[in-house]
Amino acid sequence: MQTERSNVAISRRQLLIEDWKHTLYLWRQNRLAMIGTILVAFFIVIAIFAPAIAPYDPIEINISRSLLPPSSDHIFGTDQFGRDIFSRVVYGARIEVGIILLVTVISGTIGVAVGITAGYFGGIIDDVLMRITDVFLSFPNLILAMALSAMLGRGVFNAIIAISLVGWTVIARLARAEAMKIKSLPYIEAIRALGASNTRILLLHVLPMCMSPVLVQLSLRMGSIILTAAGLGFLGLGAQPPTPEWGAIVSDGRSYLVQQWWISTFPGLFIALVVLGFNLLGDGIRDIMDPRIRR
Repeated sequence: MQTERSNVAISRRQLLIEDWKHTLYLWRQNRLAMIGTILVAFFIVIAIFAPAIAPYDPIEINISRSLLPPSSDHIFGTDQFGRDIFSRVVYGARIEVGIILLVTVISGTIGVAVGITAGYFGGIIDDVLMRITDVFLSFPNLILAMALSAMLGRGVFNAIIAISLVGWTVIARLARAEAMKIKSLPYIEAIRALGASNTRILLLHVLPMCMSPVLVQLSLRMGSIILTAAGLGFLGLGAQPPTPEWGAIVSDGRSYLVQQWWISTFPGLFIALVVLGFNLLGDGIRDIMDPRIRR
């Protein structure tokens, strides 16, 4: 008996190793996913090592060097207050990473909780939760985020709450559809017949089965999180001065866009590259996890 268990454990380990090797092979074959991985990895490295990369204090004001063009001393130039744009962009990556992580966790948790509850129980619970979801879906994300952010007050934390409260709806719809399929499977019926509670079934059986498509959707939405956060920062509803958030930096340079173009251009390019990287990464994860491709 012990020998059979050992053989089973070895077989499972070998299958897991082969699955990882196949996943890495598919990843290398998907060039767009590789480009997205490199861009996202570059973004994360900048955020982690910002103090070592940035040559200047991102909030230090020095009027004597204001509006300097890109040069060897200030490769991205300086803004109207003499702050180094490159340093502000580098430190801004840290803020964007924090926004992405917190919004993903909060909106993902809300969406999954609402979705699996509605899909598993159905009936009046499903109707009420989905009508609430429809109300949130009836407004454009940025407009609703602006309204919530204005109501909560300006600041990064309130912007994170606002973005999270508008970003859970798609996750809820997806989790609900998965839960509806999973709850009718024979093994769920068998577990229920053995006396398992609904809470146990939801947490230990339905939730893990829903996570794969949910994680793919969350990875696809990370780019839109940055865009929404940058939009709120640009409008003055997100990060407040002198916080070096990318949208706020772009907003700082809008009055100088014609002659001092570098103030808005470089943070705007970083926003575009990071959003592109997350979109390519999300598309690659979706393609690789497609059962038709993994055969």
